[in-house]
Amino acid sequence: MGLVGQLFSRVGASDDLARGRSTFMVEMVETAAILNQADSKSLVILDEIGRGTATYDGLSIAWATLEHLHEVNQARALFATHYHELTALSKSLANVENATVRVKEWEGEVVFLHEVHKGSADRSYGVQVAKLAGLPEAVIERARVVLGTLESGDRAGSEKKQSLMDDLPLFSATPSPKSAQGPSQLEQAMEDIHPDDLSPKEALKTLYELKELLER
Repeated sequence: MGLVGQLFSRVGASDDLARGRSTFMVEMVETAAILNQADSKSLVILDEIGRGTATYDGLSIAWATLEHLHEVNQARALFATHYHELTALSKSLANVENATVRVKEWEGEVVFLHEVHKGSADRSYGVQVAKLAGLPEAVIERARVVLGTLESGDRAGSEKKQSLMDDLPLFSATPSPKSAQGPSQLEQAMEDIHPDDLSPKEALKTLYELKELLER
């Protein structure tokens, strides 16, 4: 990367309640300072510009910011974003290259490989990350239902999308994974056990049987 004259970064999210500034306002003030000061000898690091407002507003601001860095500031920059639309700028801006972090899906789970390679991601993994963070399973399943509806609506057009959203069942009507799949073998075996009726030998045998079910 070589030597740089100035280093600018806009990473993280925090508000400034004492000055009456929202998280988005703080983000914009700091981004403005970077765009007004960076030059061709600067290194700029920007993370998720535009995330603090409505999707299209945020995307538009991120798009224009990236163009300004390329055409006006002409600074070297690392620009992290979840707006997939921005990857199209690599075709129109000569010095823009896309890079993404490798992810592997295995048995319904996501494994982050922490390897950077050229190209762009073909999708986001927000719901999977939410699951890793420990959100209740009912919330994860509901999110998947809503996500599927939104993605179907995007492919079908805005009117169809609104119709699909109107037809979504309420949260309470979404079946939980447990009710949809029924009890597991282990759960069924536990329900059939009557501890007071077991002798010590039978209890030990039952314990081994439960352990075998758990390891399957």
